Amino acid sequence: MEKKPHFVRREFLPREVPSISLALLLAAILLLNALLYLYLNKFYNSLGRVETDPGLCPFGHFKFGGVKNCSPWLSCEAINREVRKLKCVGEGAVKKVFLSEWKEKKVVLSQLTNSELKEDFLHGLKMLKALQSKYVVRLLGYCEQQFTVLTEYHPLGSLRRLNETLHIPKYKGMNTWHRRLMLAIDYVSIIRYLHSSPLGTLVMCDSNDLDKVLSQYLLTSDFHVLVNDLDALPLVNRSAGTLVKCGHRELRGEFVAPEQRWPYGEDVPFEDDLMPPYDEKTDIWKIPDVSNFFLGHVEGSDIVRLHLFDIHAACKQRDPAERPSAQEVLDTYRKVLTLLIREAAMPGTREML
Repeated sequence: MEKKPHFVRREFLPREVPSISLALLLAAILLLNALLYLYLNKFYNSLGRVETDPGLCPFGHFKFGGVKNCSPWLSCEAINREVRKLKCVGEGAVKKVFLSEWKEKKVVLSQLTNSELKEDFLHGLKMLKALQSKYVVRLLGYCEQQFTVLTEYHPLGSLRRLNETLHIPKYKGMNTWHRRLMLAIDYVSIIRYLHSSPLGTLVMCDSNDLDKVLSQYLLTSDFHVLVNDLDALPLVNRSAGTLVKCGHRELRGEFVAPEQRWPYGEDVPFEDDLMPPYDEKTDIWKIPDVSNFFLGHVEGSDIVRLHLFDIHAACKQRDPAERPSAQEVLDTYRKVLTLLIREAAMPGTREML
């Protein structure tokens, strides 16, 4: 009896190769996702995702410059004896700022210049003491009798100089959409911290224009943002029906929130007593403008703006109640960063699948 020829089903072989390739691709994707998770987890911690910093000292103490042990805040006597002024580096309506030296370390000494504003100065000191955290410049000492405050020195200065700093050859590698978005996340993290601070809901009132906002924050040498000036930080207490007003003069311009502008038209002269108070959502209105400055005009920044379009549109709602919270804005920023990093790490993955 003639045997029937035995045919090998070769059609299975070509299918096995793509199956193996697909498995390898999926394994690579899982590995990249794991690496991204570890990276972003480390990144969020470096941003100060939690307020409790193991590097912080107990209340009334500080450490910096690589020193392991905590020292008590410097007293009037210690400041007068141990701190040496080097030069004046700034002056505002409330205080004059001196680059100084303490135990061969650069520090900043701030002194009241206008006695009529001593309450603002003391309020800023009170906030500085109470809000010590990853988000706030480090307090080293103070002397209430002499209206003097000593803080840590950050050589890159205020955020007003950000673009100039990023054009210095040493820092050009930082001038990317990724690093700029991280700075914006730092900024929103600070706003979120102030809105849910240990003292309650605080409003950043020294923010009537972009330049003024940027002057309130410092850029650290490792490219993070700290809030530096806390002189104008009133408290919102909804349960007590307490809202705020940022100053006693009329505020103008598109940068300030609509509720901060005189609501009765140009025919009615401004009167502080008639100006309605408002809440912390004024800070939310300003986030898109500040973030737009952070993002700049580097490659990829327009893609970031596109992903942030919806949350920024929500921030610009004229009705404060319809604006998102700082936490919601922060969550969106972090999601966008995660998405864009994943897309940059795995270009074309979707098409391959």
